[in-house]
Amino acid sequence: MSPHLPAYLSKAPITLLLCGLALLPPAFGAPPAAPSSIPLPAGVVKGPSVEGITEYRLPNGLKVLLFPDASKPTVTVNVTYLVGSRHENYGETGMAHLLEHMLFKGSPKNRSIPKQFADRGMEFNGTTSYDRTNYYEVFQAGGDNLKWALEMEADRMVNSFVAKKDLDSEMTVVRNEYESGENSPFEALLKRMQSVAYDWHSYGRSTIGNRSDIENVRIENLQAFYRTYYQPDNAVLLVAGKFEAAQTLALIQKTFGAIPRPKRKLPPFWTVEPTQDGERGFIVRRKGDLQIVALGYKIPAALHDDSDALSFTSEILGDTPNGRLHKALVETGKAAQVFSFGQTGYAPGLQMIGAVVKAGQPLGPVREELVAAVEGFARTPPTAEEMERVRRNIGNSIEKALNDPQKVGVALSETIALGDWRLLFLGRDSLAKVTPEQVSKAAAAYLRRDNRTVGEFVPEDAPLRAEITAAPTVDKVMQAFQGKENTLVSEVFDPSQENILARTELKTIGGVKLALLPKKNRGEAVSVALRLHWGDEKNQFGKTLVSAAVQQMLSRGTSKYTRAQLADAREKLKMSGGVNQFETTRANLPEALRLTAHVLKEPKFDPAEFEQMRQQWLVSVEASRNEPEVLASEALAQHYNHHPKGDPRAAMSTDETIAGIKALKLEDLQAYHREFYGASQGELAIVGDFDAAAAQAVVSEELAGWRSKAHYARILDSNAPVAPLRKTIDTPDKENGFYVARVDIDVNTEDADYPALELANYILGGGGLKSRIMDRIRQKDGLSYGGGSGLSVSDVDRASNLGLSAIAAPQNLKKLEAAIHEELARALKDGFTPAEVAGAKSGMLQQRIQNRSQDGILASGWANFLHLNRTYAWSRAFEDKLKALTAAQVNAAFRKAVDLGKLSVVTAGDASKAK
Repeated sequence: MSPHLPAYLSKAPITLLLCGLALLPPAFGAPPAAPSSIPLPAGVVKGPSVEGITEYRLPNGLKVLLFPDASKPTVTVNVTYLVGSRHENYGETGMAHLLEHMLFKGSPKNRSIPKQFADRGMEFNGTTSYDRTNYYEVFQAGGDNLKWALEMEADRMVNSFVAKKDLDSEMTVVRNEYESGENSPFEALLKRMQSVAYDWHSYGRSTIGNRSDIENVRIENLQAFYRTYYQPDNAVLLVAGKFEAAQTLALIQKTFGAIPRPKRKLPPFWTVEPTQDGERGFIVRRKGDLQIVALGYKIPAALHDDSDALSFTSEILGDTPNGRLHKALVETGKAAQVFSFGQTGYAPGLQMIGAVVKAGQPLGPVREELVAAVEGFARTPPTAEEMERVRRNIGNSIEKALNDPQKVGVALSETIALGDWRLLFLGRDSLAKVTPEQVSKAAAAYLRRDNRTVGEFVPEDAPLRAEITAAPTVDKVMQAFQGKENTLVSEVFDPSQENILARTELKTIGGVKLALLPKKNRGEAVSVALRLHWGDEKNQFGKTLVSAAVQQMLSRGTSKYTRAQLADAREKLKMSGGVNQFETTRANLPEALRLTAHVLKEPKFDPAEFEQMRQQWLVSVEASRNEPEVLASEALAQHYNHHPKGDPRAAMSTDETIAGIKALKLEDLQAYHREFYGASQGELAIVGDFDAAAAQAVVSEELAGWRSKAHYARILDSNAPVAPLRKTIDTPDKENGFYVARVDIDVNTEDADYPALELANYILGGGGLKSRIMDRIRQKDGLSYGGGSGLSVSDVDRASNLGLSAIAAPQNLKKLEAAIHEELARALKDGFTPAEVAGAKSGMLQQRIQNRSQDGILASGWANFLHLNRTYAWSRAFEDKLKALTAAQVNAAFRKAVDLGKLSVVTAGDASKAK
């Protein structure tokens, strides 16, 4: 189940990411052969096959899953190792995650893995959780990308350096990641919940580890950990996407099959958490701006008979806006938001349920009502509507994942860690079998007082203990399972600009420009992007927050639907996303368009929902007001602001935002909607599996006559001269610090120098992990977990700038600032090399191809192009200019645009820690 968390608590609590680049896709050919019919290399044994995924076993013990699908021109390679933080010993916490970082440091044959990824335009990542570690890359099909990826993964499985010099620099990077998490009230609370709730089991330790363990782990221990667990018999390789199955299996046998089967035996894991014998409690006292009350209950492992029933309980309690806790606490104004999610896996886990409360409001009543609602759940069994909603929501999520080989490849890592990848399909098929009686019985067994972590310990003669029985073996769970045949089909789509232009029909209906691109998709998926424009710089004066508030209220009910009914209506139409950008399916598109038009035209502006929205907004803003990133970014924005207060282009301070939210009136929102909303000016792009004629008919019916009453004109911006700023902000009791910088540049996207500046930014800091800035502050100096540069270039005016940012421990902020300044100066003085320019071209061009292969990005691109009176011919011309660039041209453009003497810098961190 997905955790129901506020936006500022949404970081996945048990998964630690090494790095994140944009997910992108590649080119096409003939459909691949069905994997069930391919010839097997010597010694390879075929296993089960389910819905297009087939398992093979190599003689050395490696499991291989092949999932051919030519619907997108991409390939995903994912290697899952059955090792995570629960396998760590005393003094070695965080070692599994630290080792994940180390595997990007290279091997004798692959000495610069991040650069190799960047040169090939590959999206890549590594994640660590309790039971597994996985590495994946997504890349353009064709060429030697797949061959290189398999050779690289086989090589780093057993030949990675795992060297002391790399540990010394990466330790500080991981520690900085740890410090970044320490800034979050929720993550701090979660760590304490784990450590207090568990007595002995490794699930009681956060995957990021203990700071002293991160700082002092011995390289010999890390190397031994690597040699033990990074072996073919402890790994599962998955290849998904557009590839030829027989050739790929032969290549896997050649690369991974050459690794000998290890002679060692994996260490046994025998620790079992004892039954909890009474409620427990703790308080975390730290500087902050919001309150959280949370309950934790021990629950069985994911393979246990009660696991699915408890997932239903979690969803029924924690869903927004239909959940019981939302109605009991949020709608009554006692809490700003609620959440419920399970942390479980191979072993018994923890169910987390809680509420976010505005600072200053009493916690006691919230805690009491939370406990009463959770532990009284079993006395009010789930209704048929609640059960159906959970089945629908979970079913839709699984369906969307299965329709995208790119997503299912990584999602399977979780079920692989439980012992069998087919558990994903078994879980989906079991949804219909869960009954209200099972849900109530499971809730009664585990959501009880003496199994609760919160409050105080109270001695009792007759404790109500919760006995957690052992889960069955995976063989027993799977013995009656039979997978379904793969029936989903899609076309092989060429993402070239020429094909996109040839396949797209451009229309104008009323004031709305349309781009319609029908294509056969897996699961009949279709993406919609809608942009509507209204107002000008005069009639929008003083209305920035009112406009934002109206947008937030759109999803909170209409003239025909309550908020809960509207959420249900969207789920029934298989809609995901927001009002302006969403996905649905072919059969549901006409009604989804009608529902979207209805939401835009007839919001209800319910007083209770308005007040709830405003309180949640206030809590969100107040929660972040003392964060280093917010304080530094706000200070820099205020420094460059040259517009009067109330101007739609003006930068607003946190205090101004809070005061403005408090001053909002419902009648102001209603008046804004009456005056400005309409389809007089707009763009609508639809890409995917749909009937173009039917879609046009709905657009004409719903939007053609809907006009905005107010005058519309583009609001242009400009840069104004400012003196360079150097400012330091003290943020007491914050473990992590933040650096942000900006220099204005005089350019827009029609200028001849624009392609060269994009290329220069990619090399400097926009290209992810393998960029000059990240090479310096992470790979070389070990100062930061994340940072980079960003080029913000205007399309219609010249209000453009180059921005830089990074996180670091407060004591490292000065070193970080100096390092970034040196890299900027070096780029301006010495320039970028021809090799760097060639690598950046390759990476950028492949990423752009992959972007055009994603329907949502393609639809959004069409909407933006239509707004600017462009088409994908502009994209083609931009890439032609990019390809023709020389290093001399890139350097000249960068030196012309960027004046280091005008750079403004703001850092924010704990001054006492900096000393």
